[in-house]
Amino acid sequence: MMQSSLFETNPADCTRNLLPKDGCAHYYSGIFSEQKTTQLMNQLKESLVWESDRLVMFGKTITTRRQVAWVGEPSCSYTYSGITKSPQGWTPELLMIKARLEEISQSEFNSCLLNFYHDGDDGMGWHSDDEKELDASSPIASFSLGAKRKFAFKHKQDKTTVSIFLENGSVLIMHAPTQEFWHHALLKTKTIAGSRINLTFRKIINT
Repeated sequence: MMQSSLFETNPADCTRNLLPKDGCAHYYSGIFSEQKTTQLMNQLKESLVWESDRLVMFGKTITTRRQVAWVGEPSCSYTYSGITKSPQGWTPELLMIKARLEEISQSEFNSCLLNFYHDGDDGMGWHSDDEKELDASSPIASFSLGAKRKFAFKHKQDKTTVSIFLENGSVLIMHAPTQEFWHHALLKTKTIAGSRINLTFRKIINT
């Protein structure tokens, strides 16, 4: 199995593709000031309804410690791991973040999945964002607030891995066909005590 070294990425290097093949992922650090990110994190904690995620695995429903919020246009229901979610409405701070990420990605988004990680014991296992409701041609913009966490890609065929630390106020934009060929995960760690909110902006195909 081939493994890359961790990337140290800065805004001047943001156009570099992090993936060696079969996809495209660009990382931009510090798109908001530290003061602004602290404000945004506090606002999101208070303005949204957060619920523990319920995942269906091997026929059993598992309730996660990690909490989620699904936001978007009224028609943007979303099903993953056997659970269908109806969207909450956009808040002013989410619309502001969305506009900034649409400017960076040169794409439009109509929905956002937010994950609240209490500390390093909360994580996300290997998966792809490839549910049938998602527009496969649209990028997914992943915005991070709070504690810096290690994020990893793993190629579905040859198991090549690429890792990067997602910093407070950064955005990772995954372009097609990344979800087709790569899994990704937020790795758990005992060394992180701080909380983190991740926002993944998506485009749902309205039916």
